[in-house]
Order: sequence, then structure tokens, then C-alpha cells
Amino acid sequence: MTTVRLPLFPLNTVLFPGLVLPLNIFEERYRAMMRTLVKTPEDEPRRFAVVTIRDGHEVAASEPGLPDPTAVPERGSAAGFGADPVKAFHGVGCVADAATIRERADGTFEVLATGTTRVRLLSVDASGPFLTAELEELPEEPGDEAGALAEGVLRAFRQYQKRLAGARERSLSTGDLPDEPSVVSYLVAAAMMLDTPTKQRLLQAPDTASRLRDELKLLRSETAIIRTLPSLPASELTRAPTSLN
Repeated sequence: MTTVRLPLFPLNTVLFPGLVLPLNIFEERYRAMMRTLVKTPEDEPRRFAVVTIRDGHEVAASEPGLPDPTAVPERGSAAGFGADPVKAFHGVGCVADAATIRERADGTFEVLATGTTRVRLLSVDASGPFLTAELEELPEEPGDEAGALAEGVLRAFRQYQKRLAGARERSLSTGDLPDEPSVVSYLVAAAMMLDTPTKQRLLQAPDTASRLRDELKLLRSETAIIRTLPSLPASELTRAPTSLN
């Protein structure tokens, strides 16, 4: 078992390997994390782990009423995540490599990172200025018939995109889609209009083939719903929202 200790960044979204994550960093605990990461030697990756929040607030209350009107101010690296932070997070996350970390004049940061490797959360340390975690790296096993499943998922995904574009009464340019099964599985998982628990389920699938099978069912189901409800609202498929952090 290969383990690693990295800074931990909890979010209300799921990061998949290969996907880009833009971040706007303003909380002091995450500013401290970025100040540490920028000291990493240029020839080494600036890595941190992203986990999805199961129970808690992405932004801790810094004043009475923010962000929750009933909340009271909290301090510390685990603010907003309870007495045992590990219980507040889903157990599988993704390592992010920060290609760009730019500090603004007011001390906040603009960060552009890319998901790399899935990890399992083993423990969380809240003793420092920001959370750190011990993580187990998870291999990406192909599973049975991943190649054939990827072809089916791509066909279903194109139909899904067409239906979704039609529902919005606009054309949608998909461009070239990849054909490597694991890349397909993560791209489709990130691009589909799914709730966070479903995306988390796809992230922690035991292998690529299992993820693709799940996606094929979801694509067929979602496409059927869009066909039935053509006015279903949708957001951009290839543009993820920027986290407040």
C-alpha cells in the first residue's frame, strides 16, 4: 500500500483525474496552504488532495451569520467540519497538481490545478494552519471489457449532448472526444448533469469498466428524461463552476 501525506482541500464538488480545477482562495487556512505550496521546488509538483464534503461547510463562518445565518464564527483548520473532520468528508478523493498559483495584492490567490490520481482518505490532521491528510493512492484498474464499454458510453454521451443542446435550443460543438477508456470514464462523469453523490459514486468505482457501466445506465436514463421534458434546464457541459475558495 502506497501512502502519502498532503495538504487537504475539502470542496462541495468532485474532482476527477484529468479535469481542471480553478480556485479562488480567500480563507486564511487555504491561503496558508498556497503559501506553503509555492515554496515547492520548481522541478516538483505542487500537490494537494481534494475531497468532497459529506457534512459541513466549504466556507467556514467568519462572522455571525456568514455563510449560514444561524452559524457562529469558527477558527482553525477544521472550522466547519466538526470535532472529527474525517467523518465530514467522503472517503475517496483526488490529488490535484497546481500548475498556476498567483497571489493577488490583497493576499488572496488564483489557482489552476488539474486532477491526477485517486486517493483514499485514511486520516486527517487538524493541528496545523491547514488540514493535512494521510492518503492511500488508488490504482486505476481497467476491468472487463472497458474498451467496448467506452465506445458505447461515447455513443450514448453524444446522444445525451445532442438532446441537452436541443433542450436549450442551441447547437453544441463537442469537438474530438478521447477514446482511452479511463479518460472517457472521467470526462463523462465530470460533464454529465449529475448530483454530487452520484459523481462521488463514479469517482470511487472499483475499476474503469464498472464506472463506464454505471455511466451507460445514467446516460440512457438522463437522455430519456430530457426527451420527455425538453425544457429541462442545463448548464455548460464542459465548464465547471469556480469554487468560492
